[in-house]
Amino acid sequence: MRLIPIECVKKDTVLGKTIYDSEGRILLKKGVKLTQLLIQKIKELNILSIYIIDEYSDYEIEDIIKPELRQKAVKILKETFNDIQRVSSFHNFEKCSLINYSKHELKYFENISNISEELLDNILSNKNLLISLVDIKNMDNYTYQHSVNVAVLSLVLGISLKLPKRKLVQLCSGALLHDIGKTFIDKDILLKPSKLNLEEFNIIKTHPEKGYNFLKNSYDINTNSKLIILQHHERVDGFGYPYGLNGNKINYMAKIVSIADVYDALTSDRPYKRAMCPSDALEYIMSNSGTFFDYEMAKVFTRVIIPFPSGTIVCLSNGDVGIVEETFPNYPLRPQVKILKSDNEQIIGSSVNLLNELSLVISGIQYEA
Repeated sequence: MRLIPIECVKKDTVLGKTIYDSEGRILLKKGVKLTQLLIQKIKELNILSIYIIDEYSDYEIEDIIKPELRQKAVKILKETFNDIQRVSSFHNFEKCSLINYSKHELKYFENISNISEELLDNILSNKNLLISLVDIKNMDNYTYQHSVNVAVLSLVLGISLKLPKRKLVQLCSGALLHDIGKTFIDKDILLKPSKLNLEEFNIIKTHPEKGYNFLKNSYDINTNSKLIILQHHERVDGFGYPYGLNGNKINYMAKIVSIADVYDALTSDRPYKRAMCPSDALEYIMSNSGTFFDYEMAKVFTRVIIPFPSGTIVCLSNGDVGIVEETFPNYPLRPQVKILKSDNEQIIGSSVNLLNELSLVISGIQYEA
């Protein structure tokens, strides 16, 4: 199974991962053979990349959480955010907070806490804590799918950093709600299909404070979770927002979510930009460690992400094309590659271990061999 842009999908290709609609209902099950009509329907859903199974990648990449749990989390977040918008429509946006909520409406935040524990338990039950799957996002559900993915990435990093279970649940709840302030931002700005201008970006930058102010008086939501919402766009060099905090002045868990948030955003398709491949996103995280991101956390993060899952077709720096056969712990950018194409016909079919061939690097991902 490998991820390819929808425009590269050919007729009769086998779908590798189930596609859901914006309500979490199954649209196309994995294993279906794609006709030209189905490919067009996928494009119309604003799904820009899909997983396929072909002769180069005939096995499945396992998601670190169960697909049904992922959809359940997306549904809970969608209901929560939509309800906030509904209540806010009856109150001044700036003054709206949980004090405007009835006990019935507060159930949504109880659900967030419950789903956080479910996500954590599901990940802890998985012996493999490496992430090799990029989640496919429907543009209509981007905010909710992004928040769930940030929570999953944050949990894996938090577990690797040996956080206790109590704090991992707080981390997950904060990650799920990190963009809650965007419910108070004009949808025309949030859903703008092109790059934001400076004025629009400054409005977007108010979402951490808006989200924090909405929840700050709630005794049901932990302080760490609230600080994640407020500080997930702060940078360790002090040039983030909203307050320009630096170093240890930034909440520890907020620094975890900051890395997960940026990585998932970079590897996600958006209407105005295509996703960055996972290896380039990892390079971005590593090159900005110590400035944007906590250096030690970024170093650990690069060990839990597999940017080139088995079955990925890659181009090597010498011009050869190969398929990834195996990825090694702690060395995500230097897998073992089987050569598919080369000017030297004698090495076609042989394997190259990039841990040993230090003069070679992967220069990019290809979608056809």
